[in-house]
Amino acid sequence: MTRATASQTSHRIALLFNANKVYDREIIAGIGHYLRSTRVAWDLFLEEDFRCRLAGIERFEGDGIIADFDDPAVAEALQGSPLPVVAVGSSYEDSAQYPTALPYIATDNKKLVSLAWTHLIGAGLPHLAMYSLPVALENRWAQERERAFQALAHTEDMDAPIYRGLATSAPSWNQAIEQLSAWLHALPKPVGVIAVTDARARHLLQACLMHGIAVPEQVAIIGIDNDPLTRTLARIPLSSVIQGTAEMGKTAAHLLHQMLGGARFPGRRILVPPVGINVLESTKHEPLSSPHVMRARHFIRQYACQGIKTEQVADYVGVSRSSLEEYFRRELHCTVHQEILRHKLDAAKAMLASHNASNAEVAIRCGFTSLQYMYAVFRRELDCTPREYQDSVKPPSPSASSATRAACTSNS
Repeated sequence: MTRATASQTSHRIALLFNANKVYDREIIAGIGHYLRSTRVAWDLFLEEDFRCRLAGIERFEGDGIIADFDDPAVAEALQGSPLPVVAVGSSYEDSAQYPTALPYIATDNKKLVSLAWTHLIGAGLPHLAMYSLPVALENRWAQERERAFQALAHTEDMDAPIYRGLATSAPSWNQAIEQLSAWLHALPKPVGVIAVTDARARHLLQACLMHGIAVPEQVAIIGIDNDPLTRTLARIPLSSVIQGTAEMGKTAAHLLHQMLGGARFPGRRILVPPVGINVLESTKHEPLSSPHVMRARHFIRQYACQGIKTEQVADYVGVSRSSLEEYFRRELHCTVHQEILRHKLDAAKAMLASHNASNAEVAIRCGFTSLQYMYAVFRRELDCTPREYQDSVKPPSPSASSATRAACTSNS
């Protein structure tokens, strides 16, 4: 069969993923991107609710499968499958953990953890720790990230503890948060904590907010996955390592496409590195000497967009307004109001960059008293209007010049 003929032949392909996880969703999106960018004609089978159900998979009358092998049940169900299978999952230090007869596309755990580690060290944090998951077969990828973290700590001769905590469940939730809070309180400060997922990063943030631990002054938090849903649930925006999941999906689809044409890749392993880091407030650590400023900024990060005033910040900190203003001038060289306004402006810029809201909605949700006031702030601080800023951060077209795209953002 020629390559041209193979690319035009329709094949029935099963995708075995649980798309309630952003990791799986983005791999599926990468597969879709490959299909759109080629002449491949695949009839894709996924459950209607995008969950992976294995009952009857051995009777699937198809031509190939791409599957999440981080799930032990999936790996077991596809063992000995007569169909071409491409496995996707975690990287492993022990090569015996990989399936021997299948091609395997892996996220590079060492590079994921190394990127987070380097970011926290670069932020000036003298202590590091990791928040992981309980040991279980389905959490083997988390234990691999632990090993990568321990190796870095050994190389740097650093005491960097790992806390696994409890698995998430409704009955144990309060106990889990209390135990996590106790662990956080016991860590030397300031400390940077790498969470093995964004979901675990959110747990860390919740524990810090419940117990008055300033983020990121005392505890800086970085997750892995860059999950937009998690960001919407966090009062302080969480930094996160961006996995190369789309590339993993495209690579897996490319391999299966070749296998459908007769190629075989038994035991082939491809490690895909992370894309980078989405740096947000949770790791923007600035060493501060005043506990009053740390506490004030912790409050401002959470509530700036709710229209708080300087007096409310001073009440939260427990000092007079004049004293707090003096602490801010000494530490940050700005007023409390200016710090509140900076957070509101950052939030507005992020919303405008997402292109999902009108200017009026942005003004309301970011705590500006009116649309006109937001316009005035943008003019004063960025030398452009909100609309001009939004246009400047649009994805560039091939013909757009970099100078034009940077006109407004250079001022921010």
